[in-house]
Amino acid sequence: MEKGFFLLLISTISIAFLHSLAPDHWMPFAVIGKTQNWSRPKLFFITLLSGIGHVGSSILLGGIGIFLGFSITALRAVESHRGSIALWLLIGFGAAYTIWGLKKARDYKHEHIDEKTLRSKTVTLWTLFAIFVLGPCEPLIPLMFLATEYGWGGIFMTSLAFSAVTIFMMLAQSFLALAGIQLIRHDLAERYSHAFAGFVILLTGIFVMALGI
Repeated sequence: MEKGFFLLLISTISIAFLHSLAPDHWMPFAVIGKTQNWSRPKLFFITLLSGIGHVGSSILLGGIGIFLGFSITALRAVESHRGSIALWLLIGFGAAYTIWGLKKARDYKHEHIDEKTLRSKTVTLWTLFAIFVLGPCEPLIPLMFLATEYGWGGIFMTSLAFSAVTIFMMLAQSFLALAGIQLIRHDLAERYSHAFAGFVILLTGIFVMALGI
């Protein structure tokens, strides 16, 4: 039993690592963080909160499903449906942010911040958070079902391992991507930064949907 559970944890860590490499797990935070001049603590907090919501929603659904005796097929169908909705929302968000960014570029004024801009930033932040809460960790629920052989303690440890790796990867990749984007310094890039961010998020959603990640 101990050997089997150890192998399950190793598999969980590996799957979480590969799953979190998908660009939709970190690219939105990097590009939005750049355009809205997030500080490192703010980027850390928003990414962390979104990561907790991202894995937490799947853990909650999986835990309820296991407790009530639902089949893994039914829960995977729900997760797949949630994933499709989240991707379409990400694509829609990217398209809307691109259009808004083009409008901002037309009326560009360096370092000009008004109440409308602050309100737009707040809406963007909460929209991004909501998309990640709705977006599922599809590999997690099958792993939770495998862990039922080791009781609720096994389910907890499996969920914790998957969550820790996923959130760590989201944070690490967001910071690395932001550091790379910040190397781009040009007046034109600054003016169209919002439009560029929206277009990158749009392409990210399309890319992930096309690959079926």
